[in-house]
Amino acid sequence: MKFDAKWMQYYQAVEGRPPRPTLVKALEYHDQAPDALPKFAVDLGCGDGRDTVELLNRGWRVLAIDGEPEAIARLRQRPDCFGKAWSKTNRTYLETRVQRFEDLTLPPDISLVNASFCLPFCPPEQFPDLWDEIVATLATGGRFCGQLFGDRDSWAVYEDMNHHSRDQVNQLLTPFEVEWLEEENHPGKTALGEEKHWHIFNIVARKR
Repeated sequence: MKFDAKWMQYYQAVEGRPPRPTLVKALEYHDQAPDALPKFAVDLGCGDGRDTVELLNRGWRVLAIDGEPEAIARLRQRPDCFGKAWSKTNRTYLETRVQRFEDLTLPPDISLVNASFCLPFCPPEQFPDLWDEIVATLATGGRFCGQLFGDRDSWAVYEDMNHHSRDQVNQLLTPFEVEWLEEENHPGKTALGEEKHWHIFNIVARKR
């Protein structure tokens, strides 16, 4: 059984929502570090840009990537994409790319990889290469923040998504110092109002 992605409806449902807590925590950890890395982030599965906008407005240079052209179009059209302090020159702080996980290549020395609720949608056979790419291209001291879905999530029935046990998540995070790891396991609803059991790992981790 394959997942029926309704991305257009999803973008409309989440329009105007604030940045994800995992991103906010990662930015707080970055700002508190005495030896903070340059502000260069990759926003994987950026969607309509709720996290990208937060990064830009905090002075980060961002490479925003999504597999859906509509997502990038919506990001580029956001009126809040740049605050009043941004000039036309500052717009070079945002680079966008339409690219699927299967074809992903990232630049080196990234300070932050943000992957809010997108990695589970990578085909399972491609996930190990995707994770290796993320780890390899993060600078030492760089951070990963985002979500992985657990094996008790109700979407684990979909063969084109990936899910992980707690032990598998711990193994994936071996190259990192884990700064925040919260496991959610509860009934709820999707952004489209559909009933769902959520099993989620919220992660902020710093590469050793």
